[in-house]
Amino acid sequence: MNFSRPLRFIAFIAAALTIASALNVAVTKKSFSESYPAVVCPPTLPGLASQISLSSKKTQFQRLQNRSTKTDAVKVLRLPVMKDALLFNSEGSTPVVWQSRSGSWAGGALCSGPASSQWFVGASADITTKGRLIVVNSGLSDAVVDVNVFTENGKQPLRTLDVPSKNYLVIPVDSLAPGDKKLTVNVVPRSGRINSFMIDEQGKGLRALGGDLINPITAASKTLVIPAIPNQKKKPGQSAGTTHVLRVLTPGDVDASVTVELVSGDGVFIPVGLNSRTVSAGQVTELTFSPSISSTVFAVKITSTEPIVAAVESSVVVGGRRDFTWSTPAPELTGFTMAVTGLEPLIAFTGAEINVAVEITLVNGKVLRKTIKGSDIATWKVPASARSFTITKVGKQTYAGALVSSVNGYGYFPIAPGSVLTRVEVPDSNIRILNP
Repeated sequence: MNFSRPLRFIAFIAAALTIASALNVAVTKKSFSESYPAVVCPPTLPGLASQISLSSKKTQFQRLQNRSTKTDAVKVLRLPVMKDALLFNSEGSTPVVWQSRSGSWAGGALCSGPASSQWFVGASADITTKGRLIVVNSGLSDAVVDVNVFTENGKQPLRTLDVPSKNYLVIPVDSLAPGDKKLTVNVVPRSGRINSFMIDEQGKGLRALGGDLINPITAASKTLVIPAIPNQKKKPGQSAGTTHVLRVLTPGDVDASVTVELVSGDGVFIPVGLNSRTVSAGQVTELTFSPSISSTVFAVKITSTEPIVAAVESSVVVGGRRDFTWSTPAPELTGFTMAVTGLEPLIAFTGAEINVAVEITLVNGKVLRKTIKGSDIATWKVPASARSFTITKVGKQTYAGALVSSVNGYGYFPIAPGSVLTRVEVPDSNIRILNP
């Protein structure tokens, strides 16, 4: 019997499989495209003034209602916004928006990329509120968004919103839970490129009681650090200094045991009444405290047996007028760039061993370098002529927040990136596979 022909056939098949395997290796070699997603800044509602701090005059932007891909350079380092929400290709630098009502209040917030969930701890739905929830859809398709509301009376009925493409909705806060005083709102998009913003504004008749922009929290956690809380010292004739209210929610089904640790230049301690406090599941709880400390800025570390969201409301006086600010948790500090043109913030760092290196770019282009060191808490006043600063080095478990005082009011925002670098695989094919 002649076996040569079958053997030649088997050898041919083996060779073909070897070549195919080699070609497949070439095909599976992957390449990636890296970019920073565009960030969204909130619209300016009637009666308010708004400015956006930017790190470069070459930053590209477009108005929300612009359905084309065309962008324009801002040509300024602090952009006044008359009405529309804006999209910025800020290339890794986080813009900061500062909004105010003349002679009434002021507050700051980060312009950020789309979020899968945002928690707003703050505001009220009683007769004093003039607050608004703003939901922005910067995508090219309509969006469906769920709004979950919690109050001192528990979880409220789910509200679902349809948000048109390249548009935004303004929802009065008092419509979310009429009459309730303690709100926490969770915005969760089912579809669409969604960013939300909340304004907490209070007043009685024509008398203003202050206001603030509430910065969102991305997720509940068992450990939260709020790094910058203002503490105005008691003045002669005053019975007490700044009053602080810690608002806490356990969104799950199990009660939480919460402990609050205060960190200041006077030391680290647990305020009276803030050790192992029970927070009922699904109900917004408030804990009031007035620490006897000399520090004008302090931080709190909140630990819980269950995931929670929280924020601290602080009463302040600006130019003889009452105002308030909501200090929210910040994520662990990482390297990134933040625009601060025109803000001159006081930044508070908190951590066991603080060692932060920053690179400051001034309006005239000059670059300065500074290192902030300390234990527990340290502060740094950003120069008035700074356009941006970059975190170039930071130790582990360090957190930071900013406090800003202006002629109209007092505000806070966390030191965190509004947009992080994304990595997308680039489709690849080998023509040899299609046409060997």
